[in-house]
Amino acid sequence: MLGGLSRRLFLGGAVSAIAGVAVGEAPLRSVRPKPRPGTVGMPAAPTVDELVAQARLGGRLGFVVLDARSGAVLEQHNPDIALPPASITKLVTALYATEMLGAGFRFRTEFRATGPVVDGVIQGDLVLRGSGDPVLDTDALSSMVARLKAAGVRGVTGAFRIYAGALPYFRSIDPRQPAHVGYNPAISGTNLNYNRVHFQWQRADAGWKLSMDARSETLRPAVSVARMAVVKRELPVYTYAAEGGVDEWTVAAAALGNGGSRWLPVRRPDLYAGEVVQVIARSHGIILPAPTVAGADAPGEVLVSHDSPDLASITRAMLKYSTNLTAEVLGLTATAARGGDVSSLEASAKAMTKWMQASLGTGGGARFVDHSGLSDRSRISPRDMAALLLAQGPGSALHGQMKEIVPLSQKGERVSDAPFRIHAKTGSLNFVSTLAGYVTGAGDTPMLFAILSGDTERRAAIAPDDMERPAGARSWARRARWLQHQFIRRWWALYARPEPVSKG
Repeated sequence: MLGGLSRRLFLGGAVSAIAGVAVGEAPLRSVRPKPRPGTVGMPAAPTVDELVAQARLGGRLGFVVLDARSGAVLEQHNPDIALPPASITKLVTALYATEMLGAGFRFRTEFRATGPVVDGVIQGDLVLRGSGDPVLDTDALSSMVARLKAAGVRGVTGAFRIYAGALPYFRSIDPRQPAHVGYNPAISGTNLNYNRVHFQWQRADAGWKLSMDARSETLRPAVSVARMAVVKRELPVYTYAAEGGVDEWTVAAAALGNGGSRWLPVRRPDLYAGEVVQVIARSHGIILPAPTVAGADAPGEVLVSHDSPDLASITRAMLKYSTNLTAEVLGLTATAARGGDVSSLEASAKAMTKWMQASLGTGGGARFVDHSGLSDRSRISPRDMAALLLAQGPGSALHGQMKEIVPLSQKGERVSDAPFRIHAKTGSLNFVSTLAGYVTGAGDTPMLFAILSGDTERRAAIAPDDMERPAGARSWARRARWLQHQFIRRWWALYARPEPVSKG
């Protein structure tokens, strides 16, 4: 089942409204409702070509907007053009994970002892066993350590090991991204704080006061698994090297200003989590040796366990905050659950692509190479993304999990009292912008849409050192967002039909 729609019913009805009627790119006059007259506060709708010309994006653009109940095509422009989906990929991942794992699925993290506890000392090893929990944070580990203390544990005779083999290890999501961006961390079976470390700097008499910590809402344990040094230079701003399990960073002094902070990616999340446990345990009087990696999943008694929020809550947060680590972990876990290939992100994403094609009977042009949309090598068409949303429908669980987006006026200003509401997922890469979701209003026809735009040639020309903030990317993204909102304003003005009012 997809959002309460059986596959047979969906394939027999809704998809035909998109794929069967809309061959090529001819306008579908026969399925368009009669445009509604002008509405107060909504000027006469400009044409698609006029809006595209005003946005001055270059590259390529496509969209599809449907009646969300009937599946009738209201308007389309290049519906079959395949472009990078960016983070609207996470909509596919959310549905894929929910079908494979169930909305109530939870990740579990455990402390296991390989021997008995005698007089407060484990006669063997203490193992931190992860299952891939993408939202595990320092506060959760602190709670686990406190319960370990309450159970009477004070130390171990053996080693403190970290088992992270529930998922394969990947050094990063997209190796072509800059080394220092926090949205491109490592992935493993034991993750912590979205696999990011907090770097903070302040002016001091002798130069700079630096800190690297695993901060949470309540704690700031310092870590040594990631280290930073200030170097007198202007560029590059950051350099990275892996030295014996330690992330060795340098930062250009010229870039620091008077102070600041940022999150940096962690490349060894297993050792990162282990060090945080060791530091917190010490504050509770529990003495643990330095963490080491467990090569195999050792049996043992479960002393303490921590369950993540359910999958429905995790996917809601993922769609709101667009966390790449969460998407990759959910996708990998879903593929593993169905016995698929998780030897690489691309292999797992290929399994998700096949699932989408089998579930919808469409999506033949879709190709995912990851589960987050961080790679620009993924492709999907507006038609296929719209089909995915149509299979769920307005009022579905997916609709409810989407973030509400405030509409923009023709001047690009936020409109708090618009007569319609937008629940959608955004997607952004340099010179790529996407938006997909639902538009609803009291008494009006609910609509769903998918908009993809991208100047892939301009993106491909970005120099590696400029990947984080290439010239022109910010203004391009602003114009792309403006265009998306003008399309939505146009569609609401033309195609949202008020329900008839009874005069009886």
